[in-house]
Amino acid sequence: MLENIPEVKLGLVAVSRDCFPITLSERRRSAIAAAYKGELYECPVTVENEGHMLKAVEDVKAAGCNALVVFLGNFGPETPETLIAKYFDGPCMFVGAAEGDGDLINGRGDAYCGMLNCSYNLGMRHLKGYIPAYPVGTAEDIAGMIADFVPVARAVISVKNLKIITFGPRPQDFFACNAPIKGLYELGVEVEENSELDLLVSFQAHKDDPRIPDVCADMAAEMGEGRYYPDLLARMAQFELTLLDWAEEHKGARKYVAFADKCWPAFPSQFGFEPCYVNSRLASRGIPVACEVDIYGALSEYIGACVSQDAVTLLDINNSVPNSLYQAEIAGKFNYKLTDTFMAFHCGNTPSCKMCADRAVKYQLIQNRLLENGGEPDFTRGTLEGDIAPGEITFYRLQCDSEGVLRSYIAQGEVLPVATGSFGGIGVFAIPEMGRFYRHVLLEKRYPHHGAVAFGHHGKALFETFRLLGIGDIAYNRPASLPYPTENPFA
Repeated sequence: MLENIPEVKLGLVAVSRDCFPITLSERRRSAIAAAYKGELYECPVTVENEGHMLKAVEDVKAAGCNALVVFLGNFGPETPETLIAKYFDGPCMFVGAAEGDGDLINGRGDAYCGMLNCSYNLGMRHLKGYIPAYPVGTAEDIAGMIADFVPVARAVISVKNLKIITFGPRPQDFFACNAPIKGLYELGVEVEENSELDLLVSFQAHKDDPRIPDVCADMAAEMGEGRYYPDLLARMAQFELTLLDWAEEHKGARKYVAFADKCWPAFPSQFGFEPCYVNSRLASRGIPVACEVDIYGALSEYIGACVSQDAVTLLDINNSVPNSLYQAEIAGKFNYKLTDTFMAFHCGNTPSCKMCADRAVKYQLIQNRLLENGGEPDFTRGTLEGDIAPGEITFYRLQCDSEGVLRSYIAQGEVLPVATGSFGGIGVFAIPEMGRFYRHVLLEKRYPHHGAVAFGHHGKALFETFRLLGIGDIAYNRPASLPYPTENPFA
């Protein structure tokens, strides 16, 4: 169970234009509360004017609500209803009632029209509100819209209460993971930047921590006998406790934490191991630890964890699938072209629950070549390696580019049940029209090589989350029938 994300406590506030029967909104509000299967606080104050608006906001805050459904049971009062989004400190969804009572004289609410004025006024006041794709419906329809809103609300609440803690500068020649912090502050995220020396000093202070044996036992139980280095457990447990304690002690005014840490080249020789397995364990608990000080990678991972309520990972969009492997294992078995496939990889930070059963703690082959001259691995051990388990995935990223502009991409696909025959935490990924997406989004818009991976298809919620966060550019893998603006029409 993830421990670093909030619980959404929804409130339902009905509004009513004073020339319509207030009972129409109240009756329809109660029908929504009855139709919705989750926890939903029904605010007793129906908003007709600004005084009511203030009372309603006070009431839902007192009830502990951190997200609101503003319901136009009839046309609605456009000024008070939109000011709810200003005075309530949390995401607000705006929806309207469909006609369906059979009485189109005294029972007609005109919320279809009222939603237009609601949207217009939100724009005039520069207020953000979540409006579903078709925001007018019956009680059952709106109950479904509320269910779709919950993961979006959870992610937005989380971002506004997040601190990203970093250790060290980016490794040389990895400037692709650039992190202009302007975009973080625009989103409401705090960032705390530290030296690798700060982390080392804290790690050394945790030597002989009495909690280490329990963490070692948990690691051994997670991996299973023969799938870890017994002599390495204490060092890794010491590091895990270091990060967890740092998170708790450095949250400050924030509620949630993610990390972006420098993990090479100095880390393994000074700490005595590679941090990848520990990073994977924290990610499985809802505390992403992004590799190579990738701040926006950490943010992307965290948003995905909030949306999916599941473990996530960060991977390199790494290498093409050899044609021989494609012909032997994919062609004729799966409906993908060679250019739809690629391998996504990282050294070993993917949570073990998202990997095949033969995963194990191993050593980082590339770092072993670089730092130990390819000899018997010692301090380059600590990666969690194996093929990533097959299943649906969403590949996505939120990024601030070199000009300070926030942009994002989302693409749904799957990990194929195809053995990679390679090293690291790796899988054969397939995304429809990946080749075109790679050229006209990832390359054209200069995205870095890291992408966040949520397990399952969560594109719908991620798209709405990015919209509500104010991201204007949300790219996706377009079908062949829909060219990209930069795509040559004559090719």
